[in-house]
Amino acid sequence: MADNTSNEPTAEAPPPDDEPAASLPVPAPKRRRSVRAAKPAEPAPPATAAPKTEGPRAPKRAALDPAVAQALRLRRESDRRRPLFVRQAAHRYGRVGRWESWRRPRGLQSKQRRHYGYRSVIVRIGYRSPARARGLVPSGFRPVIVRTSQELAKIDAQREAVIIARTVGTRRRLALEEAARRLGLHILNPIATPESEA
Repeated sequence: MADNTSNEPTAEAPPPDDEPAASLPVPAPKRRRSVRAAKPAEPAPPATAAPKTEGPRAPKRAALDPAVAQALRLRRESDRRRPLFVRQAAHRYGRVGRWESWRRPRGLQSKQRRHYGYRSVIVRIGYRSPARARGLVPSGFRPVIVRTSQELAKIDAQREAVIIARTVGTRRRLALEEAARRLGLHILNPIATPESEA
């Protein structure tokens, strides 16, 4: 019989801790990721920053008569109280627009036309905003659509603001914005923010 009590390590059994295993390959130690302090995020540069231009500073609010300013205040208050004008059967059919899509109910037996209390209200003249405030943006300016630089010269900087037409391309739009800032005009739809405002 063979003697199985020998102290030699077999191939199946791992070697004891006190004897180094010269014949077995030693796995490389795993590298740990060093935990570094996270870099502070750098502030992203503005999308398009317009160069600083010389000229008068554009007003943020229009110079208004006291009567027009009062009309704007009244319009703000009435806007809060004005209900939503929902079309008849808008809850029933998806094809009937819910917002900004008013049609007067004309049915002979229509409960909404007959002002039943459980139906939504109908558009009436009393919900209209004051006449002096009509057509003004909330800052008090009257918007003027502009396509060329010649139209900029006709604008009153204290009462009117510039809206650059949507058909104007980016290159000409940037030139119009710079010209408007030189004239001290307020732009309602700028794509470039001046460095002084950024």
